[in-house]
Amino acid sequence: MRFSGARSVIAGAGFAILAVAVLTPTAANAVSNVSEGSSPSAITSVWAWGNPIDPATDARGLGQQQFQPDALAAFASEHHLTSVYLSVPWAPQEGAFATWLPQAVDALHAAGVTTVSALGGDPEWAKQPQLAAQWTHDALSTADFDAIQFDVEPWASGGGEPDLGVIVPQLSAMFDAASSVADGTPIGADLPWWLAAKSYGSSTAFDSLLGHVDTVAIVAFSDHAAGDDGIVALAQPAAVAAAAHSVPFTIGVETDTPAVAGGPQYTFGDDTAVALETQTALVRQQLSATAGYRGVTAEHLLAWQTLIAH
Repeated sequence: MRFSGARSVIAGAGFAILAVAVLTPTAANAVSNVSEGSSPSAITSVWAWGNPIDPATDARGLGQQQFQPDALAAFASEHHLTSVYLSVPWAPQEGAFATWLPQAVDALHAAGVTTVSALGGDPEWAKQPQLAAQWTHDALSTADFDAIQFDVEPWASGGGEPDLGVIVPQLSAMFDAASSVADGTPIGADLPWWLAAKSYGSSTAFDSLLGHVDTVAIVAFSDHAAGDDGIVALAQPAAVAAAAHSVPFTIGVETDTPAVAGGPQYTFGDDTAVALETQTALVRQQLSATAGYRGVTAEHLLAWQTLIAH
């Protein structure tokens, strides 16, 4: 998940990128709380992209030991996570994935994670919703997932303004196709904040998509909470819309490198774990009273672990 293509669109549309705001007394208090360990983390969930499968035995394997079931469970328990979006490949019922995925989901449940979602997405799924439906069926048949989470970004390919007149109906059909085979399992989506600023029909593109999902992760990549370009200002219109539709939401933040994120202003990857905790605590302070708020989601597991280690 990057939404990098959207950033150039936003800039072209005149969304100003402003200077970082000075530290307010509230922010200073948050820093003190984090440093003293008295404030629990605002991060409640994580996008877990990866797998521990040996690539020598399966071409889809990445060999990342941090995704072994016990390692996943230990990290989730240590950080009191309530939700994990666990990446699931195409045809998860085949090969070593058919063993690893059930073990990983069970381990996360045992560690106190209440919602383990099958995470996946390919831009082509927007054009071929039957593929999303097939993947959904296979994921739910492979492991005891609590939800489905789509990260499908048709706006990320190519340049220029995304054609929302095409994209919104495509994504809506894709979500509906997945829901039709999910047998009541909730359908979630990763959606960028700027969709709430794009008119579509009588409302916005974000509003239109909310009618087709049960939960949403509002992607608002910035390395600070305050200011016109901060996480709160970016995410708030989408959060208010989600609340109005009774759709639970989290706020997504980035921890990968600036090179991956598209610039240092979009990520905590060049900051510190304390900065991440401090700024997300401010996000919680500002948005937790909004109906449906479920915390902050970190993008992504390995990058967050790297940030913590440094």
